[in-house]
Amino acid sequence: MDTNGVDILSPDTIDNFALARERMAQELTRNGVTSVRVLNAMKKVPRHLFVSEALRYSAYNDVSLPIGFSQTISRPTTVGRMIQSLGLTGRERVLEVGTGSGYQAAVTAELADRVVSMERIEALHRRAKVTLLMTMNYRNIELYHTGAFSDIKGTFDAILVAACAPVMPEHLISLLNNGGRMLIPVEKGNSQVIKKFVRHDEEIVYEEEVGEAQFVPLVM
Repeated sequence: MDTNGVDILSPDTIDNFALARERMAQELTRNGVTSVRVLNAMKKVPRHLFVSEALRYSAYNDVSLPIGFSQTISRPTTVGRMIQSLGLTGRERVLEVGTGSGYQAAVTAELADRVVSMERIEALHRRAKVTLLMTMNYRNIELYHTGAFSDIKGTFDAILVAACAPVMPEHLISLLNNGGRMLIPVEKGNSQVIKKFVRHDEEIVYEEEVGEAQFVPLVM
């Protein structure tokens, strides 16, 4: 356990859940996650490291789980569908808005060249930093403790927003490269849906609805 109170587990401990990840992947396939690259990434990333010890044996159920501070780790189907919809090839620079537990950043890092992830809650940022950088040794993830987009430098080929906005935040357009894709949950009546937008020159064009979701509100 490190000084932040987060377990740093050995690879042997991680591998004890390999069968559970295989079963999770089978359920993901039934739920519409069909990309082989995405499924392989989700079979590789140990989701149980991103939840408390008390919840580890529920980590591979297709449910969201609490991570503290009124936040959750999204259900695997939601993560898989969102990342699949980005169509990552391995060359992209991806921005994640809302690190949370760090799980989605880890899966994305298996499929993209670089992931930049921002989190406004300091304790979650610290916890994700230990899990992603110390336990799992990711070298293509940059983590920022901030809720301000002005702190994030450069532009991106893809953006994943892990919180629900009333409408699509217009200022995110400037962070997308031409042809870049953005996945964001937005309000729809009394529910939420995940929408995909694509930037074409100076415009951002709505492309498709990926599915329903249940995210915490986006704080800007």
